Amino acid sequence: MKNATVNLIGGRFYTHILRHRRVSSSLSFSSLSTTESMASNSVRVAAAQMTSINDLAANFATCSRLVQEAASVGAKLICFPEAFSYVAAKDGESVTIAQPLDGPIMDQYCSLARESSIWLSLGGFQEKGSDDEHLSNTHVIVDETGKIRSSYRKIHLFDVDVPGGRVYKESRFTEAGKDVVAVDSPIGRLGLTVCYDLRFPEIYQLLRFQHGAQVLLVPSAFTKVTGEAHWEILLRARAIENQCYVIAAAQAGKHNEKRESYGDTVIIDPWGTIVGRLPDRSSTGIAVADIDLSLVDSVREKMPIAQQRKSIEFWKAASL
Repeated sequence: MKNATVNLIGGRFYTHILRHRRVSSSLSFSSLSTTESMASNSVRVAAAQMTSINDLAANFATCSRLVQEAASVGAKLICFPEAFSYVAAKDGESVTIAQPLDGPIMDQYCSLARESSIWLSLGGFQEKGSDDEHLSNTHVIVDETGKIRSSYRKIHLFDVDVPGGRVYKESRFTEAGKDVVAVDSPIGRLGLTVCYDLRFPEIYQLLRFQHGAQVLLVPSAFTKVTGEAHWEILLRARAIENQCYVIAAAQAGKHNEKRESYGDTVIIDPWGTIVGRLPDRSSTGIAVADIDLSLVDSVREKMPIAQQRKSIEFWKAASL
């Protein structure tokens, strides 16, 4: 297990730094005092990075440790990446371990939230599907009492022949979801997505403009090839065009002989600035930042795209 790392870049204080000097790398937690980095109207959030394997107990132990670290620095919510609880070594393994949301695996994580008094974003749980050959890739939100507040089943499935990499066929074992989901939390209204959804801006526009999302969650296990090319730019685009915070917890490193994830867990503000990032793209640890919803309001007020955007009826009627 790689050494865990905690990283904090606090909202307004970080913005102040950017105005006065160029910042080329992340600040460590120790470089900021709690009073400087924590504005009175902000809430602290953590995003986890890990290398899950095909061992439920080992992954739970890693998640437990990261939850404790997040709670110790005052985070109200910790976001975990896609496939946090299990990454299969062979095709079909995930289906065999899939369980319903009221099963013993999820019960463990609900107990962890309750014992640590922290909300959990569990991004990409292998939920048992409608038959024995399928599962749902489900993003689950658990509150500090251990209650499941909401769940979102991944809509866009990763059926891709990665250039220079392997062929992925997520739909072979996974049922696509149909519902767009947002839920209120201590850090604001959350818009739930999973990984490959990131390439489809329509779902984020629905979350922002129809469901009132203030914070977009993108738990992921991006491939190394696609991550190097597109990860950061897509995340920053979703933050900027929707004027939302984006929290992207990522799988990192080699899970087995066949699979490697890009990593680079980040937290991005509604202006597109990265305000939280692990210094090591492949390490296990947490990035921490302060979510300030007044910044969301300010960005939206100064650039009122919600009032200026055209309706679908306008575009249907527009001449080509």
